Amino acid sequence: MKILFLGDVMGRAGRDAVTQTLPKLREAWKLDFVVVNGENASHGAGLTGAHAKGILDAGADVVTLGDHAFDQRDMLQFIETEPRVIRPLNFAKEAPGRGFRVFDAKGGRKVLVTQVLGQVFMKRPFDDPFSHIDSILKKHPMGGMVQASLVDVHCEATSEKMALGHWCDGRASVVVGTHTHVPTGDAQILNKGTAYLSDAGMTGDYDSVIGMEKSEPMRRFITGMVKGRFTPAEGEATLSGLYVETDDRTGKATRVEMVRQGGRLQQSGPAPK
Repeated sequence: MKILFLGDVMGRAGRDAVTQTLPKLREAWKLDFVVVNGENASHGAGLTGAHAKGILDAGADVVTLGDHAFDQRDMLQFIETEPRVIRPLNFAKEAPGRGFRVFDAKGGRKVLVTQVLGQVFMKRPFDDPFSHIDSILKKHPMGGMVQASLVDVHCEATSEKMALGHWCDGRASVVVGTHTHVPTGDAQILNKGTAYLSDAGMTGDYDSVIGMEKSEPMRRFITGMVKGRFTPAEGEATLSGLYVETDDRTGKATRVEMVRQGGRLQQSGPAPK
């Protein structure tokens, strides 16, 4: 199976890049399944129902969220009506929506998608991600109930992301980090067959401070004073993420490639074999 994951969509620039580029990538790379993290797609904080629909209409099969899952109030209702939007598994128990779901892919294949929030350096205390993800993976073994599974690890510390990657090794097809908006260079297949990347980076304008227009973040760093609100940068965006090929029989990854398309960053993606 050919799977594409795109990192945190940031504001209008990120949404426009998804709308304009994802349909072309689905066709050119013959993608079977696409997951997009959209938790910063609306004004840089959260996701509205309308913007979620735009990402899904552009070719995403699933949209994941994160610690800003419900910053946009209408998501509280929208997520109950749209099963293709996934919130973090270890969010508050009373939160609407679900933290995992099994989806249909081409050819009748099944794909598990889930997301957990980390605990290290995060502003809010979340439940233990290791035990939460363990229970879901045990109930959905690869090569049996599902042909592939993807875990979006939304957290700050690369050490925590790496630990979760090794915890899931051999039990998930893909473990990919989100949240920091900076792509890491450690795409690999772990020892037991799981494709791993510490952070997919953002789908947004990299002429920025992690997606925000530069002046206000720089002012706060330099002076310690707040003058205005953060606003998303609106230059040309780079789609950042991970491309993975998996074996339907085992669910294990057979190929992994970093993805950077458009914008300022050095371009990368799956070259023809």
